[in-house]
Order: sequence, then C-alpha cells, then structure tokens
Amino acid sequence: MRVLALLWVLGFVLKEAQAWGYKNGIFHNSIWLEQAAGVYHRESRKGRYQLTYKEAKAVCKYEGGKLATYEQLEAARQIGFHVCAAGWFDKGRVGYPIVKAGANCGFGKVGIIDYGYRLNKSERWDVYCYNPTSKECGGVLTDQKRIIQSPGFPDEYQDEQICYWHIRVRLGQRIHLHFLEFDVEDDTACLADYLEVYDSYDDVSGFAGSNKYIFSFMFFTGNVMTLKFLSDASVTGGGFQLHYTAVNASLFSQDYFD
Repeated sequence: MRVLALLWVLGFVLKEAQAWGYKNGIFHNSIWLEQAAGVYHRESRKGRYQLTYKEAKAVCKYEGGKLATYEQLEAARQIGFHVCAAGWFDKGRVGYPIVKAGANCGFGKVGIIDYGYRLNKSERWDVYCYNPTSKECGGVLTDQKRIIQSPGFPDEYQDEQICYWHIRVRLGQRIHLHFLEFDVEDDTACLADYLEVYDSYDDVSGFAGSNKYIFSFMFFTGNVMTLKFLSDASVTGGGFQLHYTAVNASLFSQDYFD
C-alpha cells in the first residue's frame, strides 16, 4: 500500500514538474507571461476598497475586460503578479495574489489569499480584471530591458487611468530606471495625476518617489519594482516615457553608469 502511495505521489510530482521551465532566464509555470499578463488590479479613483461587486464588474467591462477567475489570478501569480490589496474576482469571490510572504501582507503566506465568496455584494473592495488583449496600460514585465510609456504616448493620456507595471528580472540582478520624458498634470501634492515608483513587489512598501520627487536615474535594491500611474477626471498631460535595464548586482556601482 505504501509503495502504491509513493508511486502516486512521485507521478504527481513529475507531472507538476513538467509544467515548469525557464523562459528568458526566469522560472515560470507553463502558462507563460503572454497568456497570463491579462490579469490586472484596479482600485477606485477615490482610493482603495471603494468598489461594490456591481461597480467592480462595471470597471472591468468599461475597459473591455471581465472579472478574472481564480485560475487566471493564480496563473498570473505564478509568473510574479503580486498585489497586497483584496479585490473582487469571478463569481463574487474576494482575495489577492502573493508571491513573497510578508508580515503585513498575506498573513505570512504565499498563494491566493482567499476571503471566499461574499454573501454581501455591497461590501467594498478593489477588483481583479482579465483582458488578454489589453497590454498598453500596465502588466507583468520580465524583459531584461524595456521602454514603458503612459497610455497613448506620445499623445496625451486620458482621464481616469489606473495602471500598474510589475517588473521582475532575474535573481542577483538590480534594476536601473531612466526617465526619458515626464509631463503630467502639475500638482504639488501629487493628488491629481501621478506616477509612483516602489522598490518592492507592490505599492504597499518600498516607496521610492512620485512625480517631482522622481529622479532622472533611479537604482533599486533588488530584482523587483512596481510603477503605479493614476490620472483624475480633469486635465491631462503629455505623459511619460522611461527605460529600465537589468544589471548584475556583482557589477553594480555608481561608477558603472558614469
């Protein structure tokens, strides 16, 4: 009996292992970035945890998508999608994806932190949408170098945009960020239109700068970072364009970029 159980476990492990592999030097599940990056997080322009279930569905539909399923959220999580904010997803379920355990996020666990199906659809949370054809505003990026720009650039971006870019390069590398152009609605308090940069998996910790406090060149402590762009309901700007590059930590020094 023990032999049969051992064989079953071994077969299961081998089957699961076959679903994993390397792509661009990064360990992924077999559902690659191109298939899973259609999952994205949205919050109300009023702030975090302001959307009822009905409003959450309307947000996704307005952008041409729909509520993400549990399976789509998990597929995105397995390639690095990490957001420390509970949101609605398919069939009235609430939760959020965690890649890296933390004391203040995910209760020290890794996976989909699942709050279950909510009986009260008037509860207010964020939302996780799915739209595989929408690649302009945000996404999970694993390229060694890439240019990121505001939606519609070089034309002006639109009102009421919320975009997240989660950048993840190889372990042992650091991220060098260089802003090429930056023009958003001028607001000294950064409460109108703004771009925030985080030296972390999410927009909870590791705040590095926002709008006028963003430097032309930025260097990050690890292999992950997050960009969050929001625009309000009035006045827009020319937008922004930036370039990031992955640099081996062993080669990293300020002199390297001089």
